[in-house]
This record gives sequence, structure tokens and C-alpha cells, in this order.
Amino acid sequence: MRQIVLDTETTGLEVSQGHRIIEIGCVELENRRLTGQHFHRYVNPQREVDQGAIEVHGITNEFLADKPLFPQVAAEFLDFVRGAELLIHNAPFDIGFLDAELSRVDSSHPGLASLCKITDTLQMARARHPGQRNTLDALCNRYGVDNSQRDLHGALLDAEILADVYLLLTGGQTTFQLGSGDSDGEGGEHRGESLRRLPADRPPLPVLRASAEELAAHETQLEAIAKASGGTVLWRERIEA
Repeated sequence: MRQIVLDTETTGLEVSQGHRIIEIGCVELENRRLTGQHFHRYVNPQREVDQGAIEVHGITNEFLADKPLFPQVAAEFLDFVRGAELLIHNAPFDIGFLDAELSRVDSSHPGLASLCKITDTLQMARARHPGQRNTLDALCNRYGVDNSQRDLHGALLDAEILADVYLLLTGGQTTFQLGSGDSDGEGGEHRGESLRRLPADRPPLPVLRASAEELAAHETQLEAIAKASGGTVLWRERIEA
């Protein structure tokens, strides 16, 4: 399963006001492992960056002056993401900007949703942690992901951080330091230990199948449980269901 964790930076907040993309950052996951493949481009937006946006991401008009225009990176970007599941924190924002840029390149472009599955990790986090703050920084705090280098927003760095958060959100577990009193201020959850990234080239975990002898012993144990409980074995009921 190929997944692309994606983030963008823009000249401002509203695509409807003509704001444009200035940075795209993507990292690739395959079978829930970082592959080391990424896509990262700065883009000349052909307009001024709002001062408020510069204060968020630190990307200035002077820095962007010699960067390529979006049409010059569009084909490479589409080749990188095509057919993948896109994981985006607050997906409507980024997809709205990307689709607007793609429509400027080709007015008949059907949009990214026609090429990729779109998954909004913000909605996933809200479903898992209702009533709590679910910004990327708040999730890093909750899951013990190191974001100490994130003084300013940046598309590639945020995509890398979101990849770590997504893996913990969907398959990992917060390590609780019970009794430490170190709470993140959101519902009393305790911060976990710093995330230890596994090597991207590690082999898949082996799947060990039960032997015939083990299956027979298991069945014997179920028979004993059934006899002791008057015929009720919840394990068998769950399997049959």
C-alpha cells in the first residue's frame, strides 16, 4: 500500500482570494514504512506573500523570486502522487490550493481526488480524540513525536512529522508515564517517550502460523472451557460471527 504524506505552504489562507502555493512537501510510505523517497519543491507564486504568512513559515518574496513556476513542477508532482493515498492534515485546505493550481495549468484537470485517495488526518484525530486540540503540534505532544526543529512551518518537515504522527495515530500507542505528573494539558494524557524511528530498510516482520499440534492443543483447551462453562465459548462465537 503506497501512501504519500503531503503538506503545502501558501501565500495566504484563502484560495478564493487568489492566494497561491509556494512550497510542496511529500514523503512516501509503503506498507507503513518510510521509503526514503520524497518530493519537495519551492514555487514562485507570481504574487506577493502576505506578511502574516511569512511570520508562519518564514518564506520570503526574495527567496521565491528565482524558483520555478507551478507549471514547471506540476507533471513531476503528479507522477509522484498518482495512484497513492494522500495523507493530509486538514486536507480541504491543501487540496483546494493544489486543485486551483492544477486548473491553471489545465482547465480540464479533474482534480487530485480523481488520481488519488484523499485521507484527512485531522478528521481522523478528531474522531479519536474528540473535544481536544488536534493540531499537528498538539498531536506531537500527545504521541511523543519530536518536533523541536519546528520553529517555523515548512512543508517537507511537516510532512515528515505528520508521517510519524499518522503511524502512531493508526497503529501505535502512546507510552504513558503514569504518576509522572507530566500532562500535556489536554484531557490528562501523559506524554510518551520520544519516537524511535525504525530503519526504512528493515525486513517485514515474519508471520508465524500455528502448527497442527498447536491447533489441536488449542481445540482441546476450547473443549475444556466449553465443558466448564456449560457450552459457552466466546472465542468460538466471535470466530463464527
